Amino acid sequence: MRLTALAACITLGILPLAWLPALPGMRTVWCVIIAGCLLACLRSLAFRYAGITLLFLAWGILAAMQAIWPAQHLPAAHHRVEVEITHTDNATRHQGQILRLDGKRLLATPGITLYGQYLHVPVCAGQRWAMTLRTRAVHGQLNEGGFDAQRYALASHQTLTGRFIDARLLESRCSSRANYLHSLGEAVAERQWKAVILALGMGERAALSREIKETFRQTGTAHLMAISGLHIALAAMLGWLFARAAQFLFPAHWINWRFPLLTGLACAVFYAWLTGLQPPALRTAISLCVWALLRLSGRQWTPWQVWLCCIAAILFSDPLAVLSDSLWLSAFAVAALLFWFQWFPVPFNARTWLGRGALNLLHLQVGMLFLLLPMQLAIFHGFSLSALVANLIAVPLVTFVTVPLILAGMLLHLVGSTFLQPLCWALADMSLELLFTILRGLPPGWVDIDKRWQWLCWAPWLLLIAIRFRLWRMLPAICVACLTLLAFPVWHTARPDEWSVHMLDVGQGLSIVIERRGKALLYDTGTAWPGGDSGAQLIAPWLRWHGLQPEGIILSHDHLDHRGGLDSLLKIWPQLWIRSPMGWAGHAPCFRGERWKWQGLTFTAHWPLKETRTKGNNRSCVVKIEDGRYSVLLTGDIEEQGEMAMLSHYWAHLQATLIQVPHHGSQSSSTLPFIQRVSGTAALASASRYNAWRLPSKKIKKRYQQQGYQWYETPRQGQITASFSPQGWEIHGLRDQLLPRWYHQWFGVPRDNG
Repeated sequence: MRLTALAACITLGILPLAWLPALPGMRTVWCVIIAGCLLACLRSLAFRYAGITLLFLAWGILAAMQAIWPAQHLPAAHHRVEVEITHTDNATRHQGQILRLDGKRLLATPGITLYGQYLHVPVCAGQRWAMTLRTRAVHGQLNEGGFDAQRYALASHQTLTGRFIDARLLESRCSSRANYLHSLGEAVAERQWKAVILALGMGERAALSREIKETFRQTGTAHLMAISGLHIALAAMLGWLFARAAQFLFPAHWINWRFPLLTGLACAVFYAWLTGLQPPALRTAISLCVWALLRLSGRQWTPWQVWLCCIAAILFSDPLAVLSDSLWLSAFAVAALLFWFQWFPVPFNARTWLGRGALNLLHLQVGMLFLLLPMQLAIFHGFSLSALVANLIAVPLVTFVTVPLILAGMLLHLVGSTFLQPLCWALADMSLELLFTILRGLPPGWVDIDKRWQWLCWAPWLLLIAIRFRLWRMLPAICVACLTLLAFPVWHTARPDEWSVHMLDVGQGLSIVIERRGKALLYDTGTAWPGGDSGAQLIAPWLRWHGLQPEGIILSHDHLDHRGGLDSLLKIWPQLWIRSPMGWAGHAPCFRGERWKWQGLTFTAHWPLKETRTKGNNRSCVVKIEDGRYSVLLTGDIEEQGEMAMLSHYWAHLQATLIQVPHHGSQSSSTLPFIQRVSGTAALASASRYNAWRLPSKKIKKRYQQQGYQWYETPRQGQITASFSPQGWEIHGLRDQLLPRWYHQWFGVPRDNG
């Protein structure tokens, strides 16, 4: 079998892991293995390829089963484990690998993140600890177009979080890399751009400030901070040059091309280890090994064959890498480079080497700007208008000046030389000062793009193919039709008589978006935490991705889990009007009797009374939204006292199709008379899976279900969307209906809310 055909079978066999709604059982896996073996034994080449593809599909499924096994089985009880620390923030957050479980050595070491507690001695990577752990399965908030925390955790093999009950240090010695990193940090401690030097040299990006990250984002240069092909290739080139220099001292019969190649490869692998074998660096090292083996085979390989073999090797070594966005971004970027330079080479040459280099760089950046648009939009939901100019300056400066100086300084530090080391750090620091002076001088260029454009961004690829094959001349109608189909979501708008209510998955808080005709209203703005809030990190990106223009905010009450994102949203959209019962400056009233229209929908406030002095949950603004046929009752955190007060005097208009479950499903709310009076069809509860109050209460859930309500909750369903139209209404959960994937499932015990 051809190697490239085998690589294609590996890739096609493992790719379905990205889309499977659920992992099959072992009986099904055995059937797949047997079918694959039988097909692989047939004479027909097509059947053989199909059989081998099935075998690699089984390989990927088994790898996924192995990855989720700890999350499915360990959270049920306390366990005695031996943990090796792999990363630490030197405070209360540590990452490690479980080497032994209840005295048994594990062949596959699951990753775990320990948080919220201090260990009794300083912690560093490489230490081994004996611990009694209480673990939790990974569980992330899930919103359409938002960051997929569970997918990222599985791709990183970090499927467990936990706290230790007791801990005893077994091996206090730090790893060689940890010692080197600590020593290197002290060597550059006085440098202005210490954090960037460590990020470029060692991949330690935790210390990068928010300002630096925003500068990279606005200028489209964040890719320079990843330890990937650029850094590893420079390390390999440095090793190759040293080997070539050493060959001048060798006898003639010792000199061959393999020695520099293997030396460069060894340097690349060593540097990847030195940077902690982070996924991008590990994948680059695997790709270099594949390329070296192909070179040593003595055959000619096309760039596309090398590309396919590298992807196959990465997926075979780690099938869960198929869930990694960074893998596909890198693979897509390399494919775009091959496509661009093979199909559209530099149209003309400059006379001088400097001119040729500048022309090649401009040609490269123009190609990347347009061809990477699909991945940019899919992963980052936008692109930078400053990226072309910024990368024309930053790429050569970082590639040929900053990174070589950092690598030279790291090498001198590794061998213990202090002769030229300070000069390397000083020059690297000066180059970074120049870089950031230029980047900060550029106008902010980041443009957020909504999901309507995700198909049209493929137009540059189709346009280049049409130009190459002259399709625009031979088949102009087909070209116009393809462009029209790609642009259909951009000019197509929803029907004006349709509207939707989205309960976002914001954890232990509440945020609901009412959407109609491209406009949006918010009922509450989620929670806040040190260094961030739901408004900036969840709600604003969600609104931008869906192309919605927010016009106002209704705040139920003043608790932080309901108003946490307010300031961030007002900073982005200062024109928003606000209604609330708090009486704050600039807030319109939200008291019983208030009634207003918005986009054809009628909003009626049913609580609180204007003259009441009640504070806290029972002062929540209860609002009913109606379109003349269907209605939604939004209740905030109202409790039993408020519910009974509404029922005693104002019960006539509480009936609704849907209800937002009061107070996250607490037993202090959702009294039986209130639920019966609302007489709804569905109940929607917002909470986090791991909350200290074990909400929503099982008793409250059962109460709603006994009254005929369909029950939905964000820990189970993620984002919940209810859509209304003259034809009827429907409700969907993102986790189990709109985007069902095996890696979105609820792992661990059924009701682990503590």
